[in-house]
Amino acid sequence: MTDNISLVETQLIDTKIQMVMRQTNYNEETAKNKLIEHGFDEIATIKSYLGIPEKKSSQVTSINQEIYKQMRYKLDSNMRDYKERAEKGDAKKLY
Repeated sequence: MTDNISLVETQLIDTKIQMVMRQTNYNEETAKNKLIEHGFDEIATIKSYLGIPEKKSSQVTSINQEIYKQMRYKLDSNMRDYKERAEKGDAKKLY
């Protein structure tokens, strides 16, 4: 069991509640509960209200990794095509 402990100043909580109330139609109690639900992150609370999904972090690949990924994909697709043609008897014999 993990405990999530957040330390937020009382004045900041009131400021965040007011900010959420200005941007949404939540009352003070609902805004406070939603802030607690989102770890006192007012931006996440407002985005949740507006229905904006969180961005999924994508892995950053270097140009070199992307080049080799595309080469592997192209070679694999060519081999699949060749095997399909070979099963049908349409493939050219090299010898």
